[in-house]
Amino acid sequence: MKAADVMSAPVRVIAPDETVAHARKLMVRYRISRLPVIDDEALTGIVTKKDLGYRLRQSEPAWRRRPIDSIPIRIIAVPDPVTVAPSSSIREVALIFLEHSISGVPVVEGDEVAGIVTKSDIMRSASFQNLVLPVSDLMEDVLEVSRLHSLDHVIDIMSERNDKVVVVNSDGTLAGIITETNLAFFDSVERIARSGQKDAGIRHRRIRCGTTGEGTLRVPPITAEDIMTSPVHTTPPDTPVFRAVSSMNAHRVNSLVVLDGTDIVGIIRRDDIIREVAK
Repeated sequence: MKAADVMSAPVRVIAPDETVAHARKLMVRYRISRLPVIDDEALTGIVTKKDLGYRLRQSEPAWRRRPIDSIPIRIIAVPDPVTVAPSSSIREVALIFLEHSISGVPVVEGDEVAGIVTKSDIMRSASFQNLVLPVSDLMEDVLEVSRLHSLDHVIDIMSERNDKVVVVNSDGTLAGIITETNLAFFDSVERIARSGQKDAGIRHRRIRCGTTGEGTLRVPPITAEDIMTSPVHTTPPDTPVFRAVSSMNAHRVNSLVVLDGTDIVGIIRRDDIIREVAK
């Protein structure tokens, strides 16, 4: 099977001087995660939801000077993107994804962008329907944050490990998940930022004078619970991988949190499965 067999076409594109607002609207409207940047009919870059999401870090100086959505795409687009030919094999494409830590590549024929192949596209190919090993053989440790961790902290962790994070309750149980999509398409950033800090009610522990009582904890304007997705798609550790693939495709997600009862024991990601097929 070749790239041409699984690629999506026609391709939605964007010009370098169009805004982040326009890019977000295109991604939401067409349910896509990346846009090739075309300047004078030439492919000059690519912008992804990850590029949009990571720039929401509140302490990023370049983004404080003007409204986020008015930033031109050329500022954040990745130049000279990796491409593949229509004749590239699925295994070749999978290896490119893993080598460059990317989730999609334009398919270029001559000087034109003929389509795009994403990890989701190749996950629907026949290569993934014969994986009978259990999820526990491929799952990874999960990154966890609390519900009240700040947006900055969440983005720092996600960008450092290039991965999503799971949000946990105070007792360690699963509360939600934060992905690049949550960051890129979160539409309440300015509203929450304008509202200032918010109070979270807590009960103080016994203090030196022997009193207890209700108090408040000052938390950042935007926290993990503001942007997380809940409920979370999960799977037991003994699920065959091909069934996990079917679940991911059906729910249009790229990972499943692995639960043993109510205990979080790992996460099975699309990348883990693609790596297995690319061996």
